Amino acid sequence: MPRVIFHVDMDAFFASIEQRDHPEYLGKPVIVGSPPDRRGVVCAASYEAREFKVRSAMPSRTAGRLCPHGIFVRPRMEVYRAESQEIMKILRAVTPKVERVSVDEAYLEVADLPDTADTDTALQAALPVAREIKRRIREERHLTASVGIASNKFLAKLGSDFNKPNGLTLILEKDKVAFLRPLSVRSIHGVGPVTAQSLTDRGLHTIADIQDTEMDLTPMVGSWAETLKRRAMGIDERPVDLSEDRKSISAENTFLNDTDDRPTLRAALKELAADVAQTLEKHALAALTVQVKVRYSDFSTLTRQVRLTDPVSNTADVYRLACHLLARHQLVTQPLRLIGIGVSTLVPPVREQLLLSI
Repeated sequence: MPRVIFHVDMDAFFASIEQRDHPEYLGKPVIVGSPPDRRGVVCAASYEAREFKVRSAMPSRTAGRLCPHGIFVRPRMEVYRAESQEIMKILRAVTPKVERVSVDEAYLEVADLPDTADTDTALQAALPVAREIKRRIREERHLTASVGIASNKFLAKLGSDFNKPNGLTLILEKDKVAFLRPLSVRSIHGVGPVTAQSLTDRGLHTIADIQDTEMDLTPMVGSWAETLKRRAMGIDERPVDLSEDRKSISAENTFLNDTDDRPTLRAALKELAADVAQTLEKHALAALTVQVKVRYSDFSTLTRQVRLTDPVSNTADVYRLACHLLARHQLVTQPLRLIGIGVSTLVPPVREQLLLSI
């Protein structure tokens, strides 16, 4: 049976929930995040706000300048998480093969289709299923979603982004190479600004350029060269990951004013370490990797991590390792805008915890 993959992506999820719950916001530029007179960033922007070039992760002060009449709303994360659970129930009613990527998007592998050996026939047969998902989300949750349908995750994700909001895009196997050709190299997941610059410096601006080139891509993207070429041809063998396991836990703090004051930084780290440790305890987990994150006034961001031989889970150990990483890598050379702690490589906790000698 051919693979049929959906990518379901909610439209401006946080902002759309606010517009749904506050009808007076409908048709107006809603910006979820810190108010423009405070330090912080935009979490989400309605499509009306996006017309003013407001984007997520943008400083709220910048958003306020771009959209002076924007309605700034404090995030209600518990509400958004609860709504996400309801959306996922709708998706799991269609298929048990659901990979939840984030609070507002998921991949589905749909198998309950007419038996056929032809991929494009199976993809076309999936259109009514996608329309039913969109209908249920609209009627039951009063929200809209965009859906991409394709033979793999890479193409399905591109499809859901192609015609937002409230879009539905089917990419057939026979059309996929032509569909990809005019798109920017940045359309390939994993191609960030640095990689994109490296590619464009060598004349590779579109996916068509990558499809057609006979250049060795290794000097530009290293060991990812073969994968990049395959993505450009619309090939992606990644399975839908049904694991519900948490892969990482993190917490961060944005300061009201940039600071390199050591007592202030230590106090922030202790709070963050306690937050991370409490989450580890709640999920009965420990971590073999601890990471610290810093962001400077110019928004440049650095992360450093250490891998342990024995897992940690308590506040004191997480805090001590974060302090060690800051000092070892001399990360506080200028005032910080943000500081964060993350843990990953999560495993069951052990009774006796011994730290790696560092």
